[in-house]
Amino acid sequence: MENQKAKDLIQKYIDGTATQKERDILNAWYIQRSNSTIDEMPEPNYAYWNKKIGDQLPRAAKTTPIWSRYSAAAAIILIAWASLLFLKQYHQKTNQIISAVTADITPGKNSATLTLANGKKIILSDVTSGALAEEAGVSISKTKEGQLVYEIEDSNSQTNQMNTLTTANGETYQVRLPDGSLVWLNAASSLTYPTSLNKGDVRRVELKGEGYFEIAKDKKHPFVVKTAEQEVKVLGTHFNINAYHDERKTVTTLLEGSVKVSSSKEQKTLFPNQQSSITEDGFFIKTVETDDVIAWKNGLFLFNDEPLGSIMRKLSRWYDVEVIYHDVDQDKLFFGGVSRYDNVSKVLKKLELTGGVHFKIDGRRVIVNK
Repeated sequence: MENQKAKDLIQKYIDGTATQKERDILNAWYIQRSNSTIDEMPEPNYAYWNKKIGDQLPRAAKTTPIWSRYSAAAAIILIAWASLLFLKQYHQKTNQIISAVTADITPGKNSATLTLANGKKIILSDVTSGALAEEAGVSISKTKEGQLVYEIEDSNSQTNQMNTLTTANGETYQVRLPDGSLVWLNAASSLTYPTSLNKGDVRRVELKGEGYFEIAKDKKHPFVVKTAEQEVKVLGTHFNINAYHDERKTVTTLLEGSVKVSSSKEQKTLFPNQQSSITEDGFFIKTVETDDVIAWKNGLFLFNDEPLGSIMRKLSRWYDVEVIYHDVDQDKLFFGGVSRYDNVSKVLKKLELTGGVHFKIDGRRVIVNK
């Protein structure tokens, strides 16, 4: 609608002479104009309307402020334009919400890459259940539930072949080793092990990242998990090791049985509900809530007075996102829990509810603000 016609309709609206049809046209025009950008919307011509209203006043009345005496008429114009701005901002906010939902990031999945001794790589999410390979008298298969299983076919085989199971960011997987032990790998982790795991005096594997272990009991063959900073030796027990390269410490948490944890300088024994931490400052043991530690294995994020920086590193691995901080205290503590299988926006919303932090999703980046 042309500006002059709009002004005429507004004048009729002020005069009270506008028909219902003209009122509808005026309302429709305001809504239509709300689809323009803020920069494109013309400012209301206050001088024009001041004169139009002023011309209708008795001469004596013109000595007093027009907008104060005829605030009702002025309010109509201001309200109309305020409504226009509101509608525009409403549309912008709605578009931002729609855009944020569209750009939301889905959780990780059950997948990993198996690297055989001959260098062959098998992406486990790409293969159906059934037999995958056979090495050193051991058959390797994938179950319908997505578990990797090793079974001994030739007990006399002495060949020692090494396999590596690797999860990328946004992946997790479970493997049943040749000795019957179960291992859950968290995102961005790897486990290297021999297919003839129970042939030697020691069952030895190497972990990078995080894994939860349920070790098959075998008194004659201790089970050893080696990481960059420690070795954990067990006979049969349940424990979790967090040994990510970007964490400040290597953490071992015991749920059942006992384990011996050895650093380059000392060795200590853990009992159920105890957790060891090896840092640059030393070797420490404390009692913890083990449910919090292994929540990831059970499909949960549980934060119990956990620093923001630690939480965001977990989210970064699981959702495969880059985290950018803008003047935020990464040591701020948070408490709460949410499913790991929710989109990242829901997890971030839970953190926002605690106050003091806000998040913006930009592609595969999460921007953290105060």
